[in-house]
Amino acid sequence: MQVFNVQGMSCGHCVKAITQALQAKDPAASVRVDLAAKEVGVESALSAEQVIAAITEEGYNVKLA
Repeated sequence: MQVFNVQGMSCGHCVKAITQALQAKDPAASVRVDLAAKEVGVESALSAEQVIAAITEEGYNVKLA
């Protein structure tokens, strides 16, 4: 599982937006969001760069944790 630090997440809508953005690119992706820790764990065939791009497109600042 790849873990990313994502700034700007604050609510369930953020979780849903990020999850849907990643699953749109990889329907089999498993996404775990920890709002308190500002972390997103992704189990996917997507590369780290693809995950970062997808989350950035949703308007969040993201980097590999």
